[in-house]
Amino acid sequence: MVRTAINLYSVRDLDLPMAEILDRCAAAGYDGVQFSGGFGGLSAGELADHLDDLDLDVTASHVDVDELESDPAGVVEFHETLGADGAVVPWLGPERFETREATLETADRVDAIAADLGERGFDLHYHNHDHEFTGFGDTTGFGLFADHTDALLEPDVGWIETAGHDPVEIIERYGDRVEIVHMKDMDDGEFCEIGDGDVDMGACADAAREVDAEWLVYEHDQPEDPGASIDTGAEFLAGL
Repeated sequence: MVRTAINLYSVRDLDLPMAEILDRCAAAGYDGVQFSGGFGGLSAGELADHLDDLDLDVTASHVDVDELESDPAGVVEFHETLGADGAVVPWLGPERFETREATLETADRVDAIAADLGERGFDLHYHNHDHEFTGFGDTTGFGLFADHTDALLEPDVGWIETAGHDPVEIIERYGDRVEIVHMKDMDDGEFCEIGDGDVDMGACADAAREVDAEWLVYEHDQPEDPGASIDTGAEFLAGL
């Protein structure tokens, strides 16, 4: 059964201690959380204890690519303590996918990170935006990248929709490499609350279940009210 989580980037502007943010995520009904670079000054052990108290699991965490390359052992140690079994490259810029050559170099770079983490028993995932979908004749930057790396993929359905592609088709095509699906909604390329935009969220959730994905992760990059958004996301995902 696919579980639900919230990417904590969604609440980065919520002026509360991390422990209280986690309390609110648990109370909203999520099964877990996805860390995205902020830990509120708490140690990995303190976070792990609080997550355990709340019965919250964690997904693979979003970790800056420079940190993944410079300190893979430290990344694994910290996030493994939290209970994660992998890390996610959350962003590589548009210039990394502008040409076929750049895209293939990016695939090699990601594979090198994946190999470093793999030696330590950790998986690596890649989170897309819309700029990966540059057209290259009969394929896209994303397709070329995906076909030339062994990393797992974390499809962001809102960015795929914004790029003019079908997120369901992407989930189905790469299903054996998809454990986490980012459930972000977009309205004509603008961030919006889940369910209010262009993405067929029900179809995306069905596709995620069909490929045996483990997580549906709610994300809103610019919520008007981050606190209320926690509850909105949890309620929406629970109804899918």
